[in-house]
Amino acid sequence: MNIEALRDYCLSLPYVTEDIKWGADLCFSIGDKMFCVTSEHLPFKASLKVNDEEFEEFSQKPGIKPAAYLARYKWVLIQGDALSDKHWKHYIRQSYELVKAKLPKKILKDLI
Repeated sequence: MNIEALRDYCLSLPYVTEDIKWGADLCFSIGDKMFCVTSEHLPFKASLKVNDEEFEEFSQKPGIKPAAYLARYKWVLIQGDALSDKHWKHYIRQSYELVKAKLPKKILKDLI
């Protein structure tokens, strides 16, 4: 996976917006809630939310660690080559669905 492929995939998901936060971080959101954050700087890496059950085990894998400032919310930082493209897409979609599921009903209704 690279930043262009990540961007294309994130923007293919329904109701996703993108913006730059903190000066250089490309953030993908649904209902103004982030589900994926990456940097324009190399090496490629991205932060995603994972299931509570997966967090500890996933954080122990090579190239994956708890995300700074967001680990308490079960976010991990993944190096670009730590996952296959298929797994990247799976975890991006999972992060999207986890964040979407926590949105208030009013925001979900406004999206659809």
